[in-house]
Amino acid sequence: MSNHLYDALFAPHEGSANPFLYLEDGRTLSYGTFLERCGQFAHALATLGIEPGDRVAVQVAKSAEALVLYAACIRAGAVFLPLNTAYTDTEVDYFVGNAGAKLLLCDGRNSSALGAVAAGHGAALMTLNADGNGTFAAAAERQPTTFPPVPRDADSLAALLYTSGTTGRSKGAMLTHGNLLSNAADLKDCWSFTDRDVLLHALPIFHTHGLFVASNVSLLSGASMIFLPEFKLDDMIHRLPEATAMMGVPTFYTRMLDDERFTHDLVAHMRLFVSGSAPLLAETHAAFEARTGHRILERYGMTETNMNTSNPYAGERRAGTVGFPLASVDVRITHPETGDAMPACETGMIEVRGPNVFKGYWQMPKKTREEFRDDGFFITGDLGRIDSDGYVQIVGRAKDLIITGGYNVYPKEVELLLDTLDGVQESAVVGVPHPDFGEGVVGAIVPEKGTDPDIETLLKEIREKIARFKQPKRLFVVDALPRNAMGKVQKNLLRDRFAHCFTEPDQKAASL
Repeated sequence: MSNHLYDALFAPHEGSANPFLYLEDGRTLSYGTFLERCGQFAHALATLGIEPGDRVAVQVAKSAEALVLYAACIRAGAVFLPLNTAYTDTEVDYFVGNAGAKLLLCDGRNSSALGAVAAGHGAALMTLNADGNGTFAAAAERQPTTFPPVPRDADSLAALLYTSGTTGRSKGAMLTHGNLLSNAADLKDCWSFTDRDVLLHALPIFHTHGLFVASNVSLLSGASMIFLPEFKLDDMIHRLPEATAMMGVPTFYTRMLDDERFTHDLVAHMRLFVSGSAPLLAETHAAFEARTGHRILERYGMTETNMNTSNPYAGERRAGTVGFPLASVDVRITHPETGDAMPACETGMIEVRGPNVFKGYWQMPKKTREEFRDDGFFITGDLGRIDSDGYVQIVGRAKDLIITGGYNVYPKEVELLLDTLDGVQESAVVGVPHPDFGEGVVGAIVPEKGTDPDIETLLKEIREKIARFKQPKRLFVVDALPRNAMGKVQKNLLRDRFAHCFTEPDQKAASL
C-alpha cells in the first residue's frame, strides 16, 4: 500500500534541484534538499518511538524546518498536530492531553514550562527553534536522508486541528490524507497553479490557510514559495517583485494599501492575490483594484473542511461573495431548524459535502453525529445564501464565531474566563468591525453588586491565561446584558451598541 498524501505531494520531487523555499536570510532550499531533511526527520520520529497513527503536537515558530516536520510526519505515518504559537501553557496542556500526543515539540525557550506539560501526559519533549536548531534537529542530523514512506491510505488520519466550540471545549477535527489531497487538487486547478509560480507566503503554518492551502497547493503544482516567518510590511514590499501569487488575510491587504510604496507598478507582474480566513470589506476590494488593477480573489473554508468555495480565477470576482463550490464539493442552503432545502437567494444554514470534509471530531462521536446529515452533508454553522447566479454569500455565523486577523475566537471560551474574575457577575463577548483585523473582540461585563471593577486590572489578569488574539481589545462595564423573553443574551444588540467602538472610541473602556 502506498502513502496516499506523501506519494502525491512530496515523492515526485525527490532528488529535484528545483527551488522550493526562498528563505528570509537569502538561502534557497531545493525540493531535493528539503526531502532529504524530511527523511532525516522521519527517522528521528521513528527513533523516538513514533508509530503510525501517533499524534505529534507541535508549537514552534514558522521555519523551513517546521515545514519539513510536517512532511516527515506524513512520511512516517504520524498525525500532525500544529498548535498556535500564541497558546498559553494551560491551553497546550489541554491539547496534548486530549489528543494523547506521544511527542511535543516546542521552542527551546519554552522547554522548561512545557516540559511539565509533556511529562504530565507521558509525552516526550523535544525542541525545534526558529533558526532550525534544537534537540530534535540535532537528533535528526545523525540519521540517513532516505526513509521509506509508511503505508497510509486515503482514509488514514493525517492531521488533527483543534477548533474551539461554543461550549468552550475545543474539538479536534480529524483530517485524512484524502481530505488534504482532494482539496489541494481542487485549488491547484481552480487557481491555475503551475511549477512556474512563486507564492509569497507570510501566513502562519499552524492552521489550514498557511499549511494546507498555501503549502499543499504549491507542493502539488511544483511551485516555489518565498517563505517568510511572518507578515512584515517592509519584507512584503521588498519580495513582491519576485512573486507571481500571494495568499493572505484581509489585514495583509489593508496594511499594504496604507503604504505609498504599494503601487500598480510594484505588482504589475503578479497574476493572483487570494484572501481568506475573514471577510474582506467591499471598500478594501475597491481600493485594491483602483490602486493595482488586480481584483482580490476571496474563498470560503473552515478547519473541518479546508476550502469549500472560491471566486473564479477566470471570471467575475464579486465582492461580498465567496464564489462557487469547488469541483468536488457540494454546497446547499437549508433551514436552520428543519434542515429543509431553502429556495435560491434565501438565507439559511450552509451545508457542504465532499472528499474535503473531515472524518469527525476526535473522541467525540456524539458531536460528530450531530454535525452531519444522514446523506453526508456537514452542517457548517455558517449562515448564507446562494444568489441567482450561483455565487455563495456568507451572511452570518450561527455559532457566534469571531474571526479577528484571520484567527478564530469563540466567545464562550473568553466569557468563561471573564466570569471567573473577581468583581464580575457575568459577561458577554462579541465581534464588531475593526479597520485592521476585520473583527475585534469586545467584552461586556456586569459587575457584582457593590463592586466597581477596574478594567485594566481585569485585562491584566487574563493576559497569561489565554492567547492574545482571543483577549478583548476593548472591555466595557454595563448595568445588565440585554436578554430576550427566554433569557437568552441578545448579542445582536451588543454588536449594534459597540459597532463603532474602534472607529469612534468615545465610550469608557480599556484597550489592548
